[in-house]
Order: sequence, then C-alpha cells, then structure tokens
Amino acid sequence: MDEIEVVVAHSERATLRAGDVFLKVDADQARIDVEVEAMSLAPVPTPEVLWRKPPVLAIAAVPGTVLGRLGEPSAASSAAWASAGAVIRRLHEAPLPPWPGRRRRGPDELAAELDVECELLVTNGVLPADLVTRNRRVAEAALRPWTPVFTHGDLQIDHVFVDGDEVTGIIDWSEAGRGNALFDLATLTLGHEENLDDVISGYGPDVDLDVIRAWWSLRSLLGVRWLVEHGFDPFAPGCEVDVLRSRM
Repeated sequence: MDEIEVVVAHSERATLRAGDVFLKVDADQARIDVEVEAMSLAPVPTPEVLWRKPPVLAIAAVPGTVLGRLGEPSAASSAAWASAGAVIRRLHEAPLPPWPGRRRRGPDELAAELDVECELLVTNGVLPADLVTRNRRVAEAALRPWTPVFTHGDLQIDHVFVDGDEVTGIIDWSEAGRGNALFDLATLTLGHEENLDDVISGYGPDVDLDVIRAWWSLRSLLGVRWLVEHGFDPFAPGCEVDVLRSRM
C-alpha cells in the first residue's frame, strides 16, 4: 500500500481506500446498520465485511471493475449489462427486508418534494424554467403507487462491479430497503440510455420503460441542488443536467 485514496467525501460521510480495504466513515450509525444487514440478506454478490468500529466500517475490495461511470461511455459488454439486470432481478425477487427503507415512501410524498425542488431550481436560477417544467411533466409518470421490493436504493452505475460478463459485487448498501424496483433500474441506467435494453434483457420484459425514463427526470431534478451543494458537478457532460436536456 503506497497511499490512501479518498474515494468520496462530503459533510455526511467519507470513503477511503487503503490497498484492498475500504474504510467507510459515517456519523449516522443507522445508515451503517442498514448497510451491514442489507449485505447479509441480499442474495447477490456483496463485499466482505472485515470489521466495524463506529463510526468506521471496513469492507474488502470487490474484484473486477465498475460497470461504468456517469458522464463517461461504458466499456462493459452488452452481456455484462444483461448480467447486471439479472442480478438486480434476483435482488428484487428476494424476501422483503424487515426495515421500511430510507428512501421516500410513496408517490404523494415524492410529488410534494418534487414540487418544492422544482420551484427552488427556478427561483434560485439553478436551471431554466422551461427545462424544469418539461422534466416535471415527464416525471409525472413515476408518481404512482408501486409494490415494494428489496431494493438497493442507490444503484449507481459505479456501485456495480463486473469481471468480463459477470457481476462480481454490488457495493454501498446504506440506502437499501423496501422500495420501487423501477427506481433501482433507472438509477443504474441514468445517463446510459443506450444500455437500457441490455439491462432489461437480463432483468425480464415486464418493465414499463416510460416509467424508467420518468425516474431519470425525477432523480435528476431532485439531485441537482444537492450535488452542487456537496461539491459535485451535475453540469458535467453526460451527467444530470444533460439527462434533463435530453428530455427536451
């Protein structure tokens, strides 16, 4: 080990890499509790928990490479994306976890949050009104009841690791719980619309693609201000603002 790598760091939590060990520092112990329990219950490849000493959780590195990164073309094969879809289906068909999940719990709560966020985006000059209005209309399709499943809750593309065409592990389970299956699928394919068909080929055909596209708009609208305030750049090519612009 030659150095310590800061993987991600902001006011809520930080993740460091030391050789083949990841150290997750989180002041919210409930989030770590969820992560450890979710990894023990999920019927999919997850990292090995090495030790835990609050506020630090140590986990082993997952073999392979990330499926891709937001804002960059994915080098993974179509078969790897399909494998990711199949693994996610296995998670969604597993018994529900005993906790409700940390994400929004229903369409009414989600709609109220979205309306407030859209107003702030426009009044604070973060995004132009026409872009927000158009994507708010697109997002409407996601604001409907759903049957809860065991979800990852933050299934970003760089949380899925592959080796060749096989999934070797899924990381960062702190948002796992009972949630919306299409939110997971939309999070994975955000900014990678060209890979959606491959994911669905592995996941199964009983998926409403319009609702996934609606979640792309919804997640992006809700995320832009948080990303800016925490030092990330949603305006970078291929990222959240470009996802919103693609709906115009």
